Amino acid sequence: MTFSLGIVGAGQFSGQFARLFLAHPGVSDVFVTDLLPERAERLAAAEGLTGTFPGYEAMLESEAVDAVAIFTQRWTHGPLVLQALGAGKHVYSAVPMAVSTQEIAEIIDAVKATGLTYMMGETSQYNPATVHARNKIAENAFGRLFYAEGDYVHDMDLGFYEAYQYSGGEGWKATASYPPLLYPTHSVGGVLGAWRTHAVSVSALGVVDERGDGVFDRSVSRFDNDVSNATALFEVAGGGSFRTNEFRRVGYPSHIRESRFRFFGTEASMEQLATVALWQDKTGVEDISELLEPKPTTSPDDPSLQHVAPELRAAFTSGSAPVHDRARLPRVFDRMHNGHEGSHHFLADDFVRAVNSRTLPSVNAWVAARYTLPGIVAHESARQGGVRLEIPDFGDAPEL
Repeated sequence: MTFSLGIVGAGQFSGQFARLFLAHPGVSDVFVTDLLPERAERLAAAEGLTGTFPGYEAMLESEAVDAVAIFTQRWTHGPLVLQALGAGKHVYSAVPMAVSTQEIAEIIDAVKATGLTYMMGETSQYNPATVHARNKIAENAFGRLFYAEGDYVHDMDLGFYEAYQYSGGEGWKATASYPPLLYPTHSVGGVLGAWRTHAVSVSALGVVDERGDGVFDRSVSRFDNDVSNATALFEVAGGGSFRTNEFRRVGYPSHIRESRFRFFGTEASMEQLATVALWQDKTGVEDISELLEPKPTTSPDDPSLQHVAPELRAAFTSGSAPVHDRARLPRVFDRMHNGHEGSHHFLADDFVRAVNSRTLPSVNAWVAARYTLPGIVAHESARQGGVRLEIPDFGDAPEL
């Protein structure tokens, strides 16, 4: 069984997934559309896609497209997802799921009503540290897990200026001020992707930016945001807590590792930094760095990455880590680009399998809500000076 797919947004990120979807034996045709038609034409030609559409509405109206994969600006995902589900299309969405509780609730209601597949492509679901922690939790190796940490530390100077200029056009500074806690899924998802719980309350604080270059300037920001660094402390169901950092001004080599995680239990703990990872128990310490280290499969100098800032290229070239189980993947992926610490292959395969088998994907709508909502509420907490706020929950995914 196969299905056809429409790529929405022909930016720097979507091309990597267009290539994977087109190669997957579960996908027949791949189309693309973009607000800038020349970008769509360029991507279609470069990757040998089936064709282009003049706009999103035309794509949704076409019977030639069964599903869409949305790779547009962060704050646009919610409305575009709802449009697609309303048009009878399965949906793969880049992160975040949405930017408000209402949008998330509407997406879950639409998935319930239509029975269509929805998946959010959170890369931390297959971050090697998350995969390893998930495996260890399943073995009860931590004992009782009671605390975790997840950081997404990516300095603006390391590629983000170029990325926002590419996607934002002349008004890029207005969108480069995107609030860090409204893009929380790399840190939150990396923790909750291993720890089978959910956040129930949060207190967060933000640091006002001082660069003075018009980015994170409330008079310029379309989000009324002047915070570039933020920290949130979450309470979880069943007891325990986790802390996340979302930093955009930080002296740290984010081109080496931008997401990093730590887990603490009564019997063992695991800690990860930029170049080292450790497993620790009451008897000693084991260096597990090699187990979690993806092996590059593509050179950062590959011609296909010329349009990507050099500081961002590592995210598009990483292979798989030893902890990844590649046995389930299509063998054609063995010779293809991977990215974000080995996650791209697994995310593409998750979505294709879910659509074709009509099963729930790993990051389905209910999981996506638990990865996204904590940041939305944390952002509001920070705006209120750190007041502790409750986080709504939509429950577990229903049995199919």
